[in-house]
Amino acid sequence: MTADGSWRTYEGEAFPPVLTAALSAFVDQGYHGTSVREIASRAGLSVPGLYHHYPSKQAMLVGITSSAMAELLDRSSRAESEAGPAPADRFDAVVESLLLFHVHRRDVAFVCSTEIRSLDPAEREAYVGQRDAQQRMLDRIVLDGVDAGVFGTAHPLDASRAVTTMCVGVATWYRPGGRLDPAALVDVYSELARGTVQATARP
Repeated sequence: MTADGSWRTYEGEAFPPVLTAALSAFVDQGYHGTSVREIASRAGLSVPGLYHHYPSKQAMLVGITSSAMAELLDRSSRAESEAGPAPADRFDAVVESLLLFHVHRRDVAFVCSTEIRSLDPAEREAYVGQRDAQQRMLDRIVLDGVDAGVFGTAHPLDASRAVTTMCVGVATWYRPGGRLDPAALVDVYSELARGTVQATARP
């Protein structure tokens, strides 16, 4: 695959109109507080018309959460691949991918975090599996960095989870037009992430 940095680019809506309408309703009212009629209204459809696209409100939540995690995993995988073999470069790229996703997809991230409890058991298990795969990606990079002597943390898996938690938390407070634009946020939080794993200074 040619390195092109496209994993950094976010354009347009993340979802088709029905899921975009469901997402906005879940953000405003919560999953259990949102009716199918409300989603249909936001999508400009009748209730039967909505059911033509998705058979239930649960199916819409699954569509949002599974698609969101698939997108994050794809972007992070491409970021790591394009960064090359060095653990420090792979770490910076995946951290940047996590940060950009939680800036540009903050509503999606909010719903994924708050409504995991609303997923049916099998769907929750599938979502957790996707989330764990993302964590294992960063875990592997941090362990590689420790083995290579470029990360000094004595607690690599805990440090990896702390970095992920920090990146995910950006979605709870970031707003466009605030003190940090996305590029500045990536610079600041990447520095904090490197400190967490005790990265050696770059030459």
